[in-house]
Amino acid sequence: MASTYFKLLFNFILFIFTISPTSSHPLDPLTPEELTLVRTIVIGATSNNDTIFHYVALDEPDKPLVLYWLSNPMSTPPPRRALAITRVDKETHEFIVDLSTQSIISDKLVSDHHGYPTLTLEEETEVSELPFSYVPFIESMNRRGLNLSAVICSPNTLGWFGQEKTKRNVKLQCFYLNNGSINYYAFPIDGIWMIANLDKMKIVEYSDRYTKPIPKSEGTDYRFSEQKPPFGPRINRAAICQPDGPGIEIEGHMVRWGNWKFHVSFDARAGTMISTAFIYDEEAQKSRSVLYRGYVSEVFVPYMDPTLDRFSDTFFDAGEYGLGYNAVSLVALLDCPNNAVFMDGYYARFDGLPVKVPRAICLFERYAGDIMWRHTETGISSTTINEVRPDRSLVARMVSRVGNYDYAFDKEFKLTGSIHMEVSLTGILYMKATEYTNNCQIEKEIFGPLVSENTIGSNHDHFFMYRLDLDIDGVQNSMVKRHLVTKRNRNYDTPRKSYWTVVSKTAKTESDAKLQYGLDPIQVLIVNPNEKTRLGNSHGYRLAPASIVHPLLTRDDYPQIRAAFTENDVWVTPYNKSEKWASGWYVDRSRGRDTLAVWTRRDREIHNKDIVLWHLMGIHHVPSQEDYPIMPTLKARFELHPNNYFERNPVLKVIPPEPVTPCNCTASPT
Repeated sequence: MASTYFKLLFNFILFIFTISPTSSHPLDPLTPEELTLVRTIVIGATSNNDTIFHYVALDEPDKPLVLYWLSNPMSTPPPRRALAITRVDKETHEFIVDLSTQSIISDKLVSDHHGYPTLTLEEETEVSELPFSYVPFIESMNRRGLNLSAVICSPNTLGWFGQEKTKRNVKLQCFYLNNGSINYYAFPIDGIWMIANLDKMKIVEYSDRYTKPIPKSEGTDYRFSEQKPPFGPRINRAAICQPDGPGIEIEGHMVRWGNWKFHVSFDARAGTMISTAFIYDEEAQKSRSVLYRGYVSEVFVPYMDPTLDRFSDTFFDAGEYGLGYNAVSLVALLDCPNNAVFMDGYYARFDGLPVKVPRAICLFERYAGDIMWRHTETGISSTTINEVRPDRSLVARMVSRVGNYDYAFDKEFKLTGSIHMEVSLTGILYMKATEYTNNCQIEKEIFGPLVSENTIGSNHDHFFMYRLDLDIDGVQNSMVKRHLVTKRNRNYDTPRKSYWTVVSKTAKTESDAKLQYGLDPIQVLIVNPNEKTRLGNSHGYRLAPASIVHPLLTRDDYPQIRAAFTENDVWVTPYNKSEKWASGWYVDRSRGRDTLAVWTRRDREIHNKDIVLWHLMGIHHVPSQEDYPIMPTLKARFELHPNNYFERNPVLKVIPPEPVTPCNCTASPT
């Protein structure tokens, strides 16, 4: 009895407190010590203390080496290497660093024609301060009667619009803290075109076409302390009770829950990465591979305002800014429930030194009263059968605040074998000032609806591209398009006139796999053609999209050239560890020459190969007044479902939980 008590106590303590990462898996992210070592090695090799580190991450080991280690965990792990993308003397370098020998394996000089690396947070901060000592800007504020100390500026990437040569320039957009409201996005200072160069760290272009007033401040502050009655509705307190202790086991970055085990890591560009996900098949009595690596490869957010002030506002949130760089520390009991476990994240700042993001990722068991499966049977005389199993899932969550938007990224694992990917969008609209206060006054295109007096909420899109390296019972997989085809009834003597049937086609090359969801009902499966059920069906997983969005820009528009990967909802490529980012490695001011759309022009074979599924989801966002002054969450999601992966229902024999007596749960603030 005592041993059981101490075991539960130990699990509870493990569950409540942040889990510290340890290096034991080949795909573990770089530790703070390793980040520091990379810095030392690179600076020592370049003899340049002015080296700027833009992206430092694990140089992913070759996949066969990782798979061999997974099947032989006592073997020597793959070499531990790091990738460091830097700017040295205004040139971009890619360093591959061997951490065991403490040496540089390669130093590749990258042409600026490819684009520039992710902005560092430090240079974003530094460039934002330039206007406050720039005389023309100060004069503009004086003409407007604005207090310079209440002005906030931030850098917006400029994109590419056909220029022969580009520089590391950004546009500075400024806002005003109006009458004590902290919602400065509601008070854009429009009419100013201000361009700064990041390498020279100076303003290189400036013009002021002062035409629009700053909107009024009433009703813009979203802090609860600033709200006025009436209030409501009230959210009653709630907590999750787990008398048997948590169901999550975490060792380093390996997570075990239910029938799942997988690896969770933090990346400065992608945010959360899920790797080497296996599910235990009770019938087969073995662990089976499902997902080798899955993460958000890019987030493309083009705004639909072609005017001089805003035409360049077409952002790549992962490639230009970094979802991990902008990860926030999750708030216990608010961002995550009381049964959550937290993981810290680490990235290298501009000088290469490690930065800790406390509570960057949380993992928690979700029970929302959903049903896993059930049936009530009353057709048998003298008896009623009720069989119900409550649903459970495990969620890995990270929140990234990129400018005015907050994204909550969820990776959810179900006991049924399904994996759900979801993004919750909230934060603050990107707004523009206008002289209009009512729709009846509008006489010209304003590129978005009025969301408040003198305030336009700009029309825009959110495209989320996921890279999903599925390994369905091994690496040899294929992509199957399953068409649901309507047929006339001509063969059977019944009154039925029509029915639908399934016509399946296996994609042989990359061009065969490209797919846009539309009016034709079609299903996408990734299958292992070499592994069959006892009935002869290929083991597989089905993609179940829920948030389909297609680009509405013309294909010759420059932002769309850079984001050509949004032209299909589904792409399939042969595995290539260097093809990680749908928008290319160097996205800032890129020209669309190194993207998923370009790679697939080779039309490589994908049948019975190690393949990668790319899936696009998103939202066309036409703002409304309910989005002001701060947005309730909008959601985009898709699911991966087992399809003949198991011999039968994998949760048929799930052990039902014992009833829990209602209790007062103590919610821990840690």
